[in-house]
Amino acid sequence: MKNKIPLHVQIIIGVVLGSLGGVLFPQFSGFVKIFAQLFLKLLKMLVIPLIFTSLVSGVLYSKDAASVGRMSFKTFVYYIITSLLAILTGQILVNILKPGVKASVKIPEGVDVQHLATNFSYSDIFTRIVPDNIFQSMAKGEVLPVIFFALITGFFILKLKTEHKDFLTEFFESFYSLMMKITEFVILLAPYGIFALLYKTTAESGLSVFKTLFFYFFTVLSGLIIHFFITLPFLGYVITGKNPYAFMKKMITPLLTAFSTSSSSATLPLTIKYLQENVGVPNRIAGFVLPLGATINMDGTALYECVAVIYIAQCYGIHLTFSQQAVVVITSLLVSIGAAGIPMAGLVMMSIILKAVGLPLEGIGLIIAVDRFLDMFRTATNVFSDSTGALIISYLEDKDNCCPGL
Repeated sequence: MKNKIPLHVQIIIGVVLGSLGGVLFPQFSGFVKIFAQLFLKLLKMLVIPLIFTSLVSGVLYSKDAASVGRMSFKTFVYYIITSLLAILTGQILVNILKPGVKASVKIPEGVDVQHLATNFSYSDIFTRIVPDNIFQSMAKGEVLPVIFFALITGFFILKLKTEHKDFLTEFFESFYSLMMKITEFVILLAPYGIFALLYKTTAESGLSVFKTLFFYFFTVLSGLIIHFFITLPFLGYVITGKNPYAFMKKMITPLLTAFSTSSSSATLPLTIKYLQENVGVPNRIAGFVLPLGATINMDGTALYECVAVIYIAQCYGIHLTFSQQAVVVITSLLVSIGAAGIPMAGLVMMSIILKAVGLPLEGIGLIIAVDRFLDMFRTATNVFSDSTGALIISYLEDKDNCCPGL
């Protein structure tokens, strides 16, 4: 319908009405809390099957990349390095600036802060990732073992005979498509769920929950700016010797399109066009690196997820140990690769990482008010990372004829 209100506008309305309702009519929070719990249960319901199917499908998708050998390896190494650099940038900033420390947010019932503070030891990162019983891990909602099992499942499916491989590939791709449809349905309920979450939160904690939100926004934005204007240009210059800011200027149209649409996929045709025509990246490289990047390379999203989870912990007064933050880093990296195709990825991916660390999912309500605005910045960062990757791979493949447009 042409007159339908966009989802992000509905969410903003839900944020405003929920916040005001919780302050003005706190006596109804017990009733509204039921809807908040139902929405969180729907998100929890998605986490395990979505992780499993998306990661298995992602590994199976890479069979096409594997067939091109050397270029495939370089591309994946680039994706992992830049995503990890983005996450570490966000982690350093959120630990230095501590945007959520002064927030006075009531801890949800049933959350054992002392247990969370000692939930992981350094060795647990490696030992707990391998499940004793994968079905038990799935039933308990243990994310890291499911991620591990999904990765090895996808890997060994590729080793099967053709008929078995084709059958399982089609099965998991169909299963993933099903999960995406269910996810789309849950996301349509997001405005009502966010309304209920904010109503409950402000009724219990007042508007103090928003006092640190600007500081959080500034922290995430600072990390994205550093990654966009310093880290990625530095990598591009060191490897190719090309002027990174001249390259950025050549790509200004797709970058602005990514910013306005908040969609790497929707921007993809423009990104390919401008890389080929303005920069001179060959079609065989742009046509391989960019579609793959739009699917699995999400630097801005990974940075945002890491900062948001640690900020939520700070708001609740929960100290995340080094080992727990390492789990946040690892999980942010994996879900940014495995679940990148999820619509409104921030909301669903956030629940995955919160679940991995053991933080309450109610924390989503603390950051959702500025999610839409940050989504524009992180999408532009994602697209620039993909573009820089194509530039670097083009140079590594053919130094002499690389990028005549620069």
